[in-house]
Amino acid sequence: MPPVGLLPFRPRLPWLGGDLQTLRDTLRPVTLPADRGQPLLLRLQGDDHLLGFLDAPLLLQACPQHGEALVVVVHGLGGGSDRLGVRRLALTLQRAGFEVLRLNLRGAGPGRHLARGTYAASCNRDLLDVLPQLRERAAGRPLLAVGLSLGGTVLLNALLSSPQQRWLDALVCVSSPLDLVASSRQIGRWRNRLYERWPLQRLVRDTLADPAGVLAQERQALQRVRSIRDFDAAITAPRWSHASVDDYYRAASVLPRLLELLRPELPPTLVLHALDDPWVPAAAALQLAQAVAALPQTPLQVQLTATGGHNGFHGLGDGPLCSWSDALVLHWLTAGLDAAASLSTAAQHNT
Repeated sequence: MPPVGLLPFRPRLPWLGGDLQTLRDTLRPVTLPADRGQPLLLRLQGDDHLLGFLDAPLLLQACPQHGEALVVVVHGLGGGSDRLGVRRLALTLQRAGFEVLRLNLRGAGPGRHLARGTYAASCNRDLLDVLPQLRERAAGRPLLAVGLSLGGTVLLNALLSSPQQRWLDALVCVSSPLDLVASSRQIGRWRNRLYERWPLQRLVRDTLADPAGVLAQERQALQRVRSIRDFDAAITAPRWSHASVDDYYRAASVLPRLLELLRPELPPTLVLHALDDPWVPAAAALQLAQAVAALPQTPLQVQLTATGGHNGFHGLGDGPLCSWSDALVLHWLTAGLDAAASLSTAAQHNT
């Protein structure tokens, strides 16, 4: 069930079914305020950098406890910090008093020119370079994160690869692929060809704009790419030292490790998924939900909805600049901060 105060998801007309929920922002985009995010460079190994945009709290006086947290938002496949879904979520969090950092992964969005190469679902070395810098930026405040689609997979992989560190205090994954083998098979279905075309075009474009250049064999392979699997086989897997695309998908799939529910490195984590997601099959999220239900002490929570599409969740009662999933993220993160503050206050009274 969603947090207290948030009604269960009900789609609003005319966005019925997974496909229309997924396409709503494309078919009827909303106009957002001017982007006033302040650029922040984050160091990587060598001379490379990732680019983030810092969004200041908008209601800090009304919600001082939220201003004491920094929320990192990571985009999905073919996305960037300027995508509508990323910016809308950031605005929702800003209005509640949070400071937000919209992070571009290696080679993505406005940060394309700052780093060689491209990102992957398991670009762990990049995240493990950046997370300590974000901890420093948070300056003792809670460091929270939200991953949209593949962004959630990227964050989970980074956390699970560094079990000795507590990089995040809470994490939300929205429509994130937990099983890349199944997700690749799903997005490659004939019915999803039009879906696949858009992120594939962006991936090819960003790769060709690599400031370090593109190898001749890579350029030739990109001319033959017809699917995301083709792209991952030609670019992602070899650039991230995987023997094959199948090896990459297996290694970057987080479900087997998430099913080890007692792993102490996971912060409180919410996984949100719609059963009618046309891009990412819900089977992995269902399997995780069943495991979580049998072990209530796990830091994992799974929220499943009958509909909502892929990173859609456009519901009844949404504000003009907020989706139901944005509201859920806000409620869940706020509840966690409030609970932590109450525990801290109680501990102080007992000493």
